Amino acid sequence: MIEALVRKNIQALKPYTCARDMYDTGILLDANENSFGSVVMTSVDELNRYPDPHQASMRKQLGEYLGVEPKNLFFGVGSDEVIDLLIRIFCEPAKDRILIAEPTYGMYKVSADINDVATDAVLLRDDFSIDIEKTLKSVSPATKIIFLCSPNNPTANILDKSAIVEILKNVNAIVAVDEAYIDFAAEEDTCLDLVNEFPNLVIMRTFSKAWGLAGIRLGYCVANEIIINYLFKVKAPYNINALTREVFHSAFKNLDKKDGMIAQILNERAYLTCELGKIPRIEKIYPSDTNYVLFKVAGAARIQKAVAEKGVVVRDRSSQPKLENCLRITVGTRIENDKFLSTLVEVLSEIKE
Repeated sequence: MIEALVRKNIQALKPYTCARDMYDTGILLDANENSFGSVVMTSVDELNRYPDPHQASMRKQLGEYLGVEPKNLFFGVGSDEVIDLLIRIFCEPAKDRILIAEPTYGMYKVSADINDVATDAVLLRDDFSIDIEKTLKSVSPATKIIFLCSPNNPTANILDKSAIVEILKNVNAIVAVDEAYIDFAAEEDTCLDLVNEFPNLVIMRTFSKAWGLAGIRLGYCVANEIIINYLFKVKAPYNINALTREVFHSAFKNLDKKDGMIAQILNERAYLTCELGKIPRIEKIYPSDTNYVLFKVAGAARIQKAVAEKGVVVRDRSSQPKLENCLRITVGTRIENDKFLSTLVEVLSEIKE
């Protein structure tokens, strides 16, 4: 099934063979590196050498943490690289299509546009759940990838797992489930346990959120081995650098800190939601399974600008379907959250309804 979805030129592609594909030990005089060392000294040895293109130590480390076989793991420069590679592998430019459930993360469409792939969109229900019937009706023979974000950005809610399973069972397409915010949701909400059951399922995740590592640009996916092999086939030879690899391994020495930060975020999310609920002009606060809160307030665009001018920046999501007058705020520290709340109240007093 998977092979039939892959573009013919990608099936026939002979990938670039880099020096480290063949040898990674010994006296390495095969890659035109600087044999005398690097101009920068760090805790990472041998920056003058190219990093492992196979991501072996990273796949082993993460596989043990997730309970996943290394053969089912692939790392990208953020999950955005994974999104782009999936489209390049499965979608013929100017012919195939992707399907998204709106409102959702904007990079799915941007990546498709860059690759000259059309995007079809089906609206989520008013409660931001998946409309299974409309979704399945929107799938055409040209649909090669369905992107579902769960928890969804920017609506902050988890998508029903049974609905995702229903889609997986009824489409001849890749279903890519973006779990960038899954660490802030209930453990049973992940679709990770479905990968072995459905060969067309790809789970995408990132180290930018719960792990606090947005600056190193590291994402990954879990998928069927066939899909993983194609990702390695088309990626840049050395897409994950040695410094990123070092930070990645260091992160696993601080799992208690990660878990502690998640607990703090969840506590502050509850606080922020509660305090927003005390402000009369807030029309609605949407339930959140993420590290942000979506809320509705009349004149959102004007309010966002006014709050930003006072030094607190939140995101206006009003231009997206079903999100008129909606603002999205990332959960901050208590000091940051209180500053936002006081600034918002101040702005609302200055901007009359």
